[in-house]
Amino acid sequence: MPEKLIDIKQVPLPNNCPECFSKEGLRLTFKQKIKETNFYKSITADISHELNCTTCNSVIYPVQWTDDIERVFEYQKKAFTPKKASTYIKKALWVIIISSVALLVLMLALVLYLKL
Repeated sequence: MPEKLIDIKQVPLPNNCPECFSKEGLRLTFKQKIKETNFYKSITADISHELNCTTCNSVIYPVQWTDDIERVFEYQKKAFTPKKASTYIKKALWVIIISSVALLVLMLALVLYLKL
């Protein structure tokens, strides 16, 4: 069952990067997990975040965050609204469901016909 994370929101942060001290490169990205099979596609409630610096091309882990970055992150986290968790049934599953119901109705009709 392949799972992937999709970017929901990307926010530039006005803070200094802890690695290169640039004030223009920090990007906070919120991601949401999606599960997809042949039968359904499901948007889960699992949210993750990632802080990157585009100037020095590095990932900034929470251990490296300053108090200012932490405050801005908490604000952005409260302002963030994820996509609603949901499941979409694909055509393959609909075909199986409809075929099963049709077969069940056909068998029921055959049984009733033979009893008469």
